[in-house]
Amino acid sequence: MAKIDDKIIQKFPVDAELAAFIDRIKAVDNHTHANTTAPEDPDADALPLHEISPFPVAVTLMPDHPNWVAAARALYGYPHAELSEAHMPELRESVGKVLSEQGDNFPTWVLGRIGTEVMLTNRVAMGPGLEPPRFRWVSFVDALMFPLSTRAEARVSPDREKFYPHQEALLRRYMADLKVMSLPPTLDAYFKTVVTPTIEAQQKAGCVAVKFEAALMRSLHFAEVPAQTANAVYARYVKGGVPSHAEYKALQDYIFRHIAREAGRLGMVVHVHSFEGPGSFYHTAEADPLLLESAITDPTLSNTNFLFVHGGGIFASHAGGLLWRPNVYVDTSGMAFMYPPERLARILRDWLTQHPDRVLFGSDAAEFGPDTPWELSAWIGITNARIALTIALSEMIRAGEVSRARAREIAIMVMRMNAAKLYKLGLK
Repeated sequence: MAKIDDKIIQKFPVDAELAAFIDRIKAVDNHTHANTTAPEDPDADALPLHEISPFPVAVTLMPDHPNWVAAARALYGYPHAELSEAHMPELRESVGKVLSEQGDNFPTWVLGRIGTEVMLTNRVAMGPGLEPPRFRWVSFVDALMFPLSTRAEARVSPDREKFYPHQEALLRRYMADLKVMSLPPTLDAYFKTVVTPTIEAQQKAGCVAVKFEAALMRSLHFAEVPAQTANAVYARYVKGGVPSHAEYKALQDYIFRHIAREAGRLGMVVHVHSFEGPGSFYHTAEADPLLLESAITDPTLSNTNFLFVHGGGIFASHAGGLLWRPNVYVDTSGMAFMYPPERLARILRDWLTQHPDRVLFGSDAAEFGPDTPWELSAWIGITNARIALTIALSEMIRAGEVSRARAREIAIMVMRMNAAKLYKLGLK
């Protein structure tokens, strides 16, 4: 099980009793990209990042970072001080042995090893090893926003040239699943025969939330657009032609709000990627959570819960400001993996002193390469999150902002119960 190391307790002035308590909490992980046990795992992601132009990554993502060694040691008993090529065969053998022994139970084995009870995973579709109730599905719905030609949108950057064809392919897949062979002639018909049935089918299949990776392809500013404007754009180009950026943005904005409204009607949370990466051509400023404010405050979306996956990253204070809205949540994913625990602790303290009931733990567990699989990053994410939460709550106790008893309550909320309530998981 992921455990706060004694060296951390010595390094930071944390409450040792609280640290031990947080260690024992069985977590609900709000955001991951856990893999199935299927070969190649074809439904892992809607936007495979390995296809875009090479870009610099944070040192915490590099296999020579100490986090990876600690994770390999905790999960597989790796005995060496670094993940060097000389020792990789030994680690691969250990991983292969566990995979062989566990079979389709491997993902559940991982949860037991890291102290996670339930893990939400973003995927095109679920698969072997990722069965409920331990694993819950979060689908990708960006593709539903792009029914028209994306030729002009793709030309914006080399990365978007890679991303948009995947969106077109996923939309075709969703339509094929519904036995809809061509786009309907009107936007209303598109909603009735493609968009709403797709989301309803996902919810019926156990999906608890829908995910927008929109910031990788466009701004998070989804304006309020008159229906007649969106209808006219759709009708003008549904049979062919390429809409201008302004025309297509108006249509996307309108479709986004329809998807969010339908998700709320079905009790599904809307997850929105908000972070400072990835990619050499990624527009970080377009991922600011404040850009989504007009949608969040739309009265017709008051029944829709929005969650900023990765907590906004460098815009964490902006995401925290939006927590004043009762339908807004944040999680620690990405930050728990890429930020040092003390940096995440500062962010958590800001959130927790104001709205502790809408802060969720998330790891962003994912496969970052053949020798850095998702289970290692899951261990890193939950371990760093426990450390950061311990630091933040210890500081709040010392400052007289909370009692030790209240700090324990908040820890349970963040690591477990806020997600349990949001997704109606039936946990105690």
